[in-house]
Amino acid sequence: MSAPVDEHRRTMTYADAALGKISELGELADPRSYAAWFTYATACSPSQNRIVDQTLVRKGAITPTELEKIYNYPQPDLISENVDKLAASVADEVEQVMAMIDAAVGNVASYRHGLSSMTEQLDHTQDRESLRAIVESLVQATISMDATNQALTASLKASKQEITQLQDKVELLRIDSLTDSLTGIANRKFFDRELEHCVAKAQASNGGLCLVMIDIDHFKAINDTFGHMAGDEVLRVVAHSLKQHVQPNDLAARLGGEEFAIILPDAPLRSALTVAEHVRCRIMAMHFMKRSTGENIGKVTLSGGVAAYRKGDTAWSLIQRADNCLYAAKRHGRNRVVCDEDALAAA
Repeated sequence: MSAPVDEHRRTMTYADAALGKISELGELADPRSYAAWFTYATACSPSQNRIVDQTLVRKGAITPTELEKIYNYPQPDLISENVDKLAASVADEVEQVMAMIDAAVGNVASYRHGLSSMTEQLDHTQDRESLRAIVESLVQATISMDATNQALTASLKASKQEITQLQDKVELLRIDSLTDSLTGIANRKFFDRELEHCVAKAQASNGGLCLVMIDIDHFKAINDTFGHMAGDEVLRVVAHSLKQHVQPNDLAARLGGEEFAIILPDAPLRSALTVAEHVRCRIMAMHFMKRSTGENIGKVTLSGGVAAYRKGDTAWSLIQRADNCLYAAKRHGRNRVVCDEDALAAA
């Protein structure tokens, strides 16, 4: 059986499972809910799936908002509201510019008409006084036109500045939609998009690609013992460490909960292992304290899994192999990194 057929059947199984879950819970089958439940069905993010399962056991249901938060999807209402505001601002600014241009066209037409009228008068003027009056009118008309042009230039400059600021806001909104608000690194949406792109590039060029999955060990215990504020601080420190160990072409992302990932295009497996080990050792060497109370949190450790692209891989299959390695590291004592060529992963 060919790989594409296998992949088709696998994804259809995920799709059926996602729709089945939506039907079971009586939720709206909108694209965002479907995307989150599809991710759940693939089991490629076990830590988030556990949170979903715990929520369902505790409450018997889970809202779309809770689901999106668990899987680290950006809030649609906030993004939509900001887009609507920016679109309205751009439309208003463009309308003002068009009104200024229309006014300028009218002024030019009026000035041209005045010049034509004065030219006709010059043809029939015989005395000096009449000639002087025509020239003075011409000078006044020119001065008035110059003032109008200066005002138009100033208005257009102001509009250009406003439009530039709106463009900057649009860019910031684009970045916000792809960034995890807590840690400042890429969110799940950006990760999924970038990984698809990198896998396609690796397929086309037979180039290298590695994926690192990292999970904070016993993170629930940190939250339960010291509170979510302390947990958030640990997440920020881990994210900062990831950023410090990636190159400009790499991507560090928070997938949700305590799970992170690093996409390493054109990187051999050994280099990806080195990056993961450096991050793990850096965090293990730190001593964490709760800022608000000075309580000693102690050591925090990470488990990691590394998978290298293989011919025929899809984004999902690469994630699954990296995640298998991650949970092999968990099973064998945590605070370690396992790659997909390791005997522990095979076991």
